Amino acid sequence: MTPDTRTTARHVGLALLALATGGFAIGTTEFVTMGLLPQIADGVNISIPTAGHVISAYAVGVVVGAPVIAALGARTGRKRLLLGLMAVFVLGNVLSAVAPSYEFLMAARFVTGLPHGAFFGIGAVVGASMVPSGRRAWAVSMTMVGLPVANVIGVPLTTLMGQRLGWQAPFLAVGGLGLLTLVAVWFWVAPQPVGSDVNVRSELSALARPQVWMALLVGMVGFGGMFATYSYITPTMTELAGFSESAVTIVLAVYGVGMTCGTVIGGRLADRALMGSVYGGLIAVAVVLGTFGWLAQTRPGALIGVFALGFSASILVPSLQTRLMDVAHEGQSLAASLNHSTLNIANALGAWLGGVVLAAGYGYEWPSRLGAALAVAGLILALISGLMDRRGTNQVLA
Repeated sequence: MTPDTRTTARHVGLALLALATGGFAIGTTEFVTMGLLPQIADGVNISIPTAGHVISAYAVGVVVGAPVIAALGARTGRKRLLLGLMAVFVLGNVLSAVAPSYEFLMAARFVTGLPHGAFFGIGAVVGASMVPSGRRAWAVSMTMVGLPVANVIGVPLTTLMGQRLGWQAPFLAVGGLGLLTLVAVWFWVAPQPVGSDVNVRSELSALARPQVWMALLVGMVGFGGMFATYSYITPTMTELAGFSESAVTIVLAVYGVGMTCGTVIGGRLADRALMGSVYGGLIAVAVVLGTFGWLAQTRPGALIGVFALGFSASILVPSLQTRLMDVAHEGQSLAASLNHSTLNIANALGAWLGGVVLAAGYGYEWPSRLGAALAVAGLILALISGLMDRRGTNQVLA
């Protein structure tokens, strides 16, 4: 390796670290709210079920913000757009920390969610542009690795902080992480001028490509199965495996470790065989979910199942992100951002379907079995998409 190559590799590594730091901050603020619902409810004088709407407000912000910002920001340089997104993120967290009422907090969480999908989507495009074509998926996985790491480190620490110092403290801490990300992106991410052919229309052209919609459907259906299980992970662990409520934090950390390993390995697998990693990931998710209810009957089995769930699902993330960028052609930023909107829709879909199963009187081992069926459905959609590739079916629809 020559000195110039080492310098370039160092610059790429620092840029990916800056983007991963932003992902860590985003992941922390997204999931810490779930662990502090009682404190938030007390703080703004509402019930815990009503406090759950704060989580929904963030998710709605993600779904709305990702496509709108990616499309309208098409003519903005990607570095400048990343800086702007992180500034909005910092503002949203600070407003959350000082919220005097439930209505104000709802609005603040919506604002905080707006940059989520666009930051990850545009960050993925930036990361992939800095490396050779054979390492694109790996670079994408590195821009996203902060999200699972947040589940291992950021969420437990900020949850403890919120329990000790008040629910506002984590949002201020995450705002500080956002400022750190701003500085890192400013110094470490090179400017990326926008080509003259990139505009709102070119980004929106991705929506006219059948393969973009197929990739989004694969993510929505396939991940819906995972969320059907994960949404009810706490009662599943306490009712089936016999863990105490305090021990669930450890279980969630195990899930985060699985996510981190899956994201890193998934990027390498996708560089070797992109669609093969999509097929393999969905098969792995289906197998894990199909056996999860049985594994969760014992504590060791539950830990194995939780790790495997995080690992198998996260293999899919960099491969689907890269797949969307490939099939979107001129609309890469929009398509990559839409991936995160789709995952939030999958979250809502999976949680709802899992709730339907439980409301019907089935036990906590059954949401995962429903999830396995959804993963199989996602695999079928992925196989159809692969068949469409062979037939060259991805032309812009009139």
